[in-house]
Amino acid sequence: MKTTNVSPANPQNHPAVEQYDLVILGGGTGSTIAAWTFAGQGQRVAVVDRKYIGGSCPNIACLPSKNILHSAKVASYFRRSEEFGLHSRGFTVDMEQVRHRKRRMVSGLNDLYLDNYKKTGGDFILGDGRFIAPKTIEVTLSDGTIRRLHGNNVIISTGTQATIEPIPGLAEAEPLTHIEALELDHVPEHLIVLGGGYVGLELSQGMRRFGSRVTVLDRNPDLIHQEDDDVTEVIRDLFQKEGIDVVLNAHIKSVSGRSGESVSVTLDSKGATKAMEGTHLLVATGRTPNTANLGLDLAGVELTDRGYIKVNERLQTSAPGIWAIGEVAGSPQFTHISVDDFRVVHANLTGGHRVTTGRQVPFCLFTDPEFARIGLSEKEAREKGIAYRLFKVPMDADLRARTLSETRGFLKALVATENDRILGFTAVGPDAGEIMSAVQFAIIGNLAHTALRDAVIAHPTLVEGLIPLFSSTPSTSASTPDTKQNRRAATAD
Repeated sequence: MKTTNVSPANPQNHPAVEQYDLVILGGGTGSTIAAWTFAGQGQRVAVVDRKYIGGSCPNIACLPSKNILHSAKVASYFRRSEEFGLHSRGFTVDMEQVRHRKRRMVSGLNDLYLDNYKKTGGDFILGDGRFIAPKTIEVTLSDGTIRRLHGNNVIISTGTQATIEPIPGLAEAEPLTHIEALELDHVPEHLIVLGGGYVGLELSQGMRRFGSRVTVLDRNPDLIHQEDDDVTEVIRDLFQKEGIDVVLNAHIKSVSGRSGESVSVTLDSKGATKAMEGTHLLVATGRTPNTANLGLDLAGVELTDRGYIKVNERLQTSAPGIWAIGEVAGSPQFTHISVDDFRVVHANLTGGHRVTTGRQVPFCLFTDPEFARIGLSEKEAREKGIAYRLFKVPMDADLRARTLSETRGFLKALVATENDRILGFTAVGPDAGEIMSAVQFAIIGNLAHTALRDAVIAHPTLVEGLIPLFSSTPSTSASTPDTKQNRRAATAD
């Protein structure tokens, strides 16, 4: 290992500084792929993470949650068994086995990640890292050993954590976050969920399907209130039919008791004060960037007024040679965006030029049915003064959805008025995220919507529902059924 000397006040008490081409603080998905890529290209790379191999996504967030939610969906099929001609005699939910299935998946992913580190030659270091100088990180290992790493370049990817707001009694109640909720070995008797965003909605439905009584408290006037009204209406109706109580415009005043035993929430809603009693409390009211106690000031790294690392469109921080990616850099809070952040940094470190501005941000809410969107919503189009033609069909227009008895929801697209380019797509239905991807490819290829309307798509598949969708409104006069002509016209515009 190549080392370089350091000159602290008492150099004899400090280890020599280990020299790397790239040091990464935080082992999230984007930074993990960065490590494998740069190491595989012959660079000396080190990744430092406090706890998780591969960061939160494969351990405590995206993949474990979807694993748990799939178990919950299986439970929902048991409850609906007579609808499918199956007469069950009842069933029980074994949350220890649900958790075991999730842990088994996580363990396999950890092994896969470590194997990739071994194959590429990257160093993965479990420890608590912080800057002690520009581009220099001190790592405290679990046994107290100190290592000091210096990188020609440094990437910060420390992510975010669940926000615990300063509500009287909330912290003392020791509420669940998504991390603890995914580790439960029992079904909560009555789960109170603070927050009607992605985490809150997904886990609310999952726990309800396992058998919990669930109450969602959201401060906003509607669930996922930033989306179009037809989306929020479907989600609200879905929760009502599944027996999930929702209290909107709920402003939490205080919390008492302890989650897991007995907890009480006092709130104001539309001018009335209410008290809510439950056994468990889950906090899902937002995220806080992990920037505290990192020594960022010693590295010359500035923060925004919200505590995120300040970056430009190339993801460069205020300190030369230090970059930031993912949620801690204020990027949209999706793993796929963290991966694209890596691509931005990789390009800019290897002689290219890539920026974050103007990129696509597809996303999916993994309730059942799912909600997915790419591009403009109707709300956004109206706010920006962008004219559009609306294409919309109910999910039962998709024949595959009928075979699945999953006809809740709809498909919707916004198409430009002056040509047939797709401006945005929304789906609420089974595998909505997969359907969205097909439309995203058309947007990437700059295809007119008629290319999807006239495509020969395998029958019966969910993606085939795009044909009735894009046949639901007349095309512009310039459109023709020929997809090659459409492609040329779209490219020329």
